[in-house]
Amino acid sequence: MTAKKKGAAKRDIVVIGASTGGVMALLELVKTLPHDFPAPILIVQHMAPYAQSLLPQLLSDVSALPAKHPRDGEALKPGVIYVAPPDYHLLIENDTVLVKRGPKENRFRPSIDALFRSAAYGYGPRVIGVVLTGYLDDGTSGLWCIQRLGGVTVVQSPDDATAPAMPTNALEFVQADHIVPLAELGALLVRLTTSPALAHPAVPKGYTALLGIEVNIAKNDNAFEMGIIDQGQLTAFTCPDCHGALTQLIEGKLIRFRCHTGHAYTISALLSEVSESVESLLYQSMRGLEESKMLLQHLGEYFAKDGQAAVADVFLTKAAHTEKQAHAVRKSIFQHQAFSGDLAPEARREIPEKP
Repeated sequence: MTAKKKGAAKRDIVVIGASTGGVMALLELVKTLPHDFPAPILIVQHMAPYAQSLLPQLLSDVSALPAKHPRDGEALKPGVIYVAPPDYHLLIENDTVLVKRGPKENRFRPSIDALFRSAAYGYGPRVIGVVLTGYLDDGTSGLWCIQRLGGVTVVQSPDDATAPAMPTNALEFVQADHIVPLAELGALLVRLTTSPALAHPAVPKGYTALLGIEVNIAKNDNAFEMGIIDQGQLTAFTCPDCHGALTQLIEGKLIRFRCHTGHAYTISALLSEVSESVESLLYQSMRGLEESKMLLQHLGEYFAKDGQAAVADVFLTKAAHTEKQAHAVRKSIFQHQAFSGDLAPEARREIPEKP
């Protein structure tokens, strides 16, 4: 692919993000694409970092287009489907595909947001961004970025998605250009790739600078040296992954966080991670109390057999008290709610309308 002449640019970069239910959705999508599809398609499908991905083979088997895990630095070609390898970010820059192990975003590597940002940063109005089925909200920030830089935004209809959270969250913050069921997506992409790209919108220099930093972070550049902390408002919160300081970033109505080592979180991902951490600490507390109770019980029974009734009574009383504490912590665990940013739309639904 070569640079387009001014005024002649087409929408010729397609980036797609999917999570839960995404494999089946992607298989259905690529079946509908023609062999002469004029744009490269770059896909991030969430998967376990230790898993062997057969997705390129599966897509190639049902599609007229070849699919592959790209090599780092490979030339970008139209009509090819590039799938992010497990545990690597997939990015694009200067008509090449980058495969990098930068910091995780929203607990994921590969990250949909990282791919979308790199496409928007390098290609602006030429980009078509697509969010498919999945949980939580990876892809929302990246889709907002694509729209901010003049690209086209497409979201799978939530009621058509196996897991509607990702499309729903994207629509919460992005006024998508197209909301379509999966069955109509292939034809839409064909139409969009034959349409001319719009002119580059005016974008504040500060936002462009931040975007460049975030793209470089995904490439595994040093977030601290690049000054990511200075790009937002420093908070009292710490990163659940590395415990580094978190800075707050604002994109429209979307709030995100990045730590000085590069890990990134949306509200949903951060709340989810903190909730898991709280549950883990509660289980550790319960385990410690139960072990203390067993030890106190053992000592009480020992002194009772040894004829030291008064000493035994002290230990057995403390064992009973500790057992009650353990039961209280256990009850707290079962009552603990896994919070996420999905509470925001829920809270809005519960606010009574003004008369």
